[in-house]
Amino acid sequence: MIRKALVSLLLHPWFRISRGLTLGVRGLVRDGEARVLLIRHSFAPGWQLPGGGVERGETVEVALARELVEEAGIELTARPRLFGIYSNAERFAGDHVLLFVVESFRQRHWQPTREILEARFFDPHDVPPDTTAGTRRRLGEVQGQAERSDLW
Repeated sequence: MIRKALVSLLLHPWFRISRGLTLGVRGLVRDGEARVLLIRHSFAPGWQLPGGGVERGETVEVALARELVEEAGIELTARPRLFGIYSNAERFAGDHVLLFVVESFRQRHWQPTREILEARFFDPHDVPPDTTAGTRRRLGEVQGQAERSDLW
């Protein structure tokens, strides 16, 4: 028993490094008019759903709440609903993204930052032309207009 625990203790960090798994969260935030929140980064092209990486020691819901406040001043007022888990291997091998639907929130004052240039609500049927393909696919899935995929 002690040997097994010792082997596990020593090998666990190596497995985490060698596997290279990453975990991210995205929030599909819908307001009372069924519009969706999209953000525009300074370092990546196109409009996309807000979110980011899950930090060590965070739960996925805590990470989502943190990212929504940082990127758009959105403060959760109820638990979000997990919609899907996706592999984002096309972009980065080992990357996984959890998509949450957020319908209960309050919006605090927010200003653009060096990272997030804009955060705005859009009609989901009339998003900007440069909205990312992954974001467009998620919008279709959540609205029931597209079959759900396992790939981001």
